[in-house]
Amino acid sequence: MMSVFKRIKKTSDSINLCVEYLLFSLGFTMAVLVAVQVFFRYALNHSLFWSGELAKNILVWLTFLGASTAYYRKANPCVDFFYSKMNPMMRFIATLVVHIASMGLFGVMVIYGTEFAWFVRSQISPALQIHKWIILSIIPVSGAILMVHCLAELTEMHHNFHEIIPRKKNAQNCIHTLCMHQAAVMEPHREKKLHDR
Repeated sequence: MMSVFKRIKKTSDSINLCVEYLLFSLGFTMAVLVAVQVFFRYALNHSLFWSGELAKNILVWLTFLGASTAYYRKANPCVDFFYSKMNPMMRFIATLVVHIASMGLFGVMVIYGTEFAWFVRSQISPALQIHKWIILSIIPVSGAILMVHCLAELTEMHHNFHEIIPRKKNAQNCIHTLCMHQAAVMEPHREKKLHDR
């Protein structure tokens, strides 16, 4: 079980590292593209007809890939008013339910995203003249990436739970200790969000 957990975690870490490099490249490209478009339009009085469509498509990719990184880093917006008032056992259950529900949502992204990309496979974008399935393929791809991150979170919870069991006398203490561990992991992110506000 330990080796499986390490492999899943390592896979999740490696994928996120590649995604973050890609996000930087896409963000930088989009910034340069918009700056060039503004220069051509107002300085040279000649608009690049393809730049708007390319910037829009880059933004779509940035959105979906950025969501996967936010989920990996636990940086996505959340309302923790009720969560902060729960006891450790309820926090553990709530976290588990959230991850399981998220896994279902990510599965929907993969299945229906693939179907939609296949549905528009013959359509061509007007300015860039590329197949639209290439642009929309980011939906199932990001869904698959999110599923890997979610599986890593669930595996970590399972691994920590079974690591604690031999040291405790009953299940309640196990869950309490595990929730304390989860709270310690989440606390820096919560403090950062409060500081940003």
